[in-house]
Amino acid sequence: MAVKRPVVKKERMTAGNQCAPVRPAATREAMVDPVAIGASPQPPAAFDSCRFMTKIDTERTIREYREKESVFSQGDAADAVFYIQSGRVQLTAVSRSGKEAVVAILPEGSFFGEGCLAGQPFRMSTASTLQRSKIIRVEKQVMLRLLHQEPEFAERFLAYLISRNIRMEADLVDQLFNSSEKRLARILLLLANFGQESKPLPVVAKISQETLAEMVGTTRSRVSYFMNRFRKLGFIEYNGGVMHVHSSLVSVVLHD
Repeated sequence: MAVKRPVVKKERMTAGNQCAPVRPAATREAMVDPVAIGASPQPPAAFDSCRFMTKIDTERTIREYREKESVFSQGDAADAVFYIQSGRVQLTAVSRSGKEAVVAILPEGSFFGEGCLAGQPFRMSTASTLQRSKIIRVEKQVMLRLLHQEPEFAERFLAYLISRNIRMEADLVDQLFNSSEKRLARILLLLANFGQESKPLPVVAKISQETLAEMVGTTRSRVSYFMNRFRKLGFIEYNGGVMHVHSSLVSVVLHD
């Protein structure tokens, strides 16, 4: 279930709040337990989307969305659950004063909008695509029936929700206690599925510095400064317009 992030005051770049330089790993990638950055150590088994669609073949709709197209808006009626068959989705929330925050960025294989299953009457956030995406929509009553009738599916769905709750709790702790540099490093590692592969991974979706700034809770200029610093230290690299994140970036998260 999407949880609204606390609003974090934006930081101004001064000599007093610049961190000491962090050195990259000299000979090999850092091998650190993914729990250190709030990643799930054993993510739940991936959903078999083909099997899932077969079970609800006549009771679901599949739609292809363009980049930056809205799936639903904050305040809409919560009457269905969505599953990302391909692409990525961004969840954002706007406060009464008009401040906007990025709640989460969900990859392929993720569910969203599941708050309706717990009686949520209206959407608490806006869901929009970050790239061309194919999304399955399942009516609330169909999803509830499937959870009651299919124990294996219900078990995997519950494991998915618990895993995401753990991630959101880690996000909250990160926002409250860590510097903007550490928060940015952690977000990049999570976007690159840190802990699931040993080699540098591309951040598949193109994430703008404005979006990263909203997720971190700082200014775009701070994000730009840290991104340039990470690149110079060899923690990230750009190849053909695609950014690769090295696991050695975790040294920034662990640095005191």
